[in-house]
Amino acid sequence: MNRRSFSRKIAMALPLSQLNYPLFAGGASSMGRNSKSILVKRVVSDFEREPLIRPFGFKGNAMTNVWQTVALMESDSGKSKIGLGTQNVLWSDAKVFAGHSENGGNAIMYAMTDRALQMMEGTSFSDPIVLLEKILPEVYGYGKQITRNPDLRKTFALNALVPVDNAAWLLYAAENGISQFDKMIPDIYRPALSARQKKVASIPALGYGTAMSEIKALADQGFFIMKIKIGAPGNQKEMLEKDKEFLTAIHKTIGHYQTPHTVDGKIPYYFDANGRYEKKETLLRFLEHAKKIGALEQIAVVEEPFGEHNNEHVGDITDFGPRVAADESAHTDEDALTRIKQGYNCIALKAIAKTLSMTLKIAKVADDHNIPCFCADLTVNPILVEWNKCVAARLKPFPELPDLGLQETNGWQNYRNWDKMKEYHPKKNAKWTKSVKGVYRTDDSFFRESGGIFLRSEHYEGMF
Repeated sequence: MNRRSFSRKIAMALPLSQLNYPLFAGGASSMGRNSKSILVKRVVSDFEREPLIRPFGFKGNAMTNVWQTVALMESDSGKSKIGLGTQNVLWSDAKVFAGHSENGGNAIMYAMTDRALQMMEGTSFSDPIVLLEKILPEVYGYGKQITRNPDLRKTFALNALVPVDNAAWLLYAAENGISQFDKMIPDIYRPALSARQKKVASIPALGYGTAMSEIKALADQGFFIMKIKIGAPGNQKEMLEKDKEFLTAIHKTIGHYQTPHTVDGKIPYYFDANGRYEKKETLLRFLEHAKKIGALEQIAVVEEPFGEHNNEHVGDITDFGPRVAADESAHTDEDALTRIKQGYNCIALKAIAKTLSMTLKIAKVADDHNIPCFCADLTVNPILVEWNKCVAARLKPFPELPDLGLQETNGWQNYRNWDKMKEYHPKKNAKWTKSVKGVYRTDDSFFRESGGIFLRSEHYEGMF
C-alpha cells in the first residue's frame, strides 16, 4: 500500500457524519472587505521521512526520524500552492509518542493533516485565520477519536495543521496578488511584528547529557546562546541532581565566554525543561544551585518548566532571576493569556508548529501585554526555517538582547541529510540562509524576498 492510500485508509476510519463538516460559515474576517473568496477545488497530501543523525532525546523519550508533510491546495481559478509541515509527535503529545510506535504516532498525525484537507475540498474561504478557527475543533475532535485519548493536547492538532495552514496562506496571497510577508499579515496583527531586525540569533539545541566538548565547540564557533534541555530521566530527585550536575559542568565549560550581543557581555543560558518539573519547589532548588555556583545571572530563560495543568503562579521565580517562558502549554492565544496571568513573562512562538494563523494571535496577546517573544524550532526543514525567521526578524527585541531577534534552529544539528534538504530551498544560496558566528544577517533582501517562502520548490512540487 503506498503512502497516499495508507493515509486515506486511516483518515476514513470514522464516517464523515460523525464530524459535522465541511461547513465553514460565519466568523469575523481580519483581512478586510476586499479579500477574495477562494473556492478550493482540489487537495492532495504526501510526506517524506527524514532520518536523524542520532536519537534526539527530550521529555524522557527520543525520536529517530521526522516526517516532512506536504499539502497541495488548488483553487477553481487554477492556482495551486504547496504548504510544508514538520511533524513532532514527541513534542506535541508525549503520551501519543509513548503509546505507539514512532511511525505509528506519525501516521496518526498525518491522517489528521489529510483529513483537514478533505474537509476543505469544495469549500470556500477568504481568511486563513478564520479558516483555522473553523477547522481546528473538528480536526482536534477527530484526533481524540483516532488516538482514543480524550485528553489529547491541542498542540498535536495544530502541528498536524501547519502544512494546511501554510498552503492556505500562500493560496490566499496568490489569489490576492500578494508576494511579500508584510503585506500578507492583517493590519490588526502587524504591531506585534513591526520590528525589522538586521540580525537574528541562531540558537542551537542540545539534548540533556550533551558532551561538554560539543557545547564548548559550539561556543568556540561563535554561538552565544544555546537551548539546553534539562529534566533528565529518572524520578524528581534523580532528575534534579542530574540537572544540577549538568548545569555545573556547563558553567565551568563556557561560563567565562564573552559575547558582544548581551548587555553584560556574558553568554546567556536558555534551559528548556519540557514540563518535566512537577513542582515549583523543585525548580527553585535548581535555581538556588545556580546561584550557589555563580550561574544564576546568566540564566536568561527557563522554558516550559511545568506541565500544562500546573497552575502555580511563577512570579517568585521571575523575581528570583530568569524569565519563565511558555511554549507548548500556550496552545492558543487564550492559553497564552492564561500563562501571562500566571506570571510567565515571555512566550516561545512556533509558526512552524502551531500554524502561522495561531502564532499571529498569540503574538498579538503577548504584544498587548508587553511580553517579549522569540521563535523556537521544531527541528524543521530549511524552508520552514525561513517561515520562522519571517516572524523572528519582526519581533521586538528582548530587553536583555536589544540588538537582534531570537530564533532556535537545530535541524542542521540533527538531520542526516541536511545538506541535501538545503538543496530543496528555492533561495538556497542567499546569504540570509546561513548563520555566521551564531547570527543570521537579515538584510533588506531578506525582507524584500520574504525568506523565499513565496517561491516554488522543485523538489516538493515534484512530489505531486
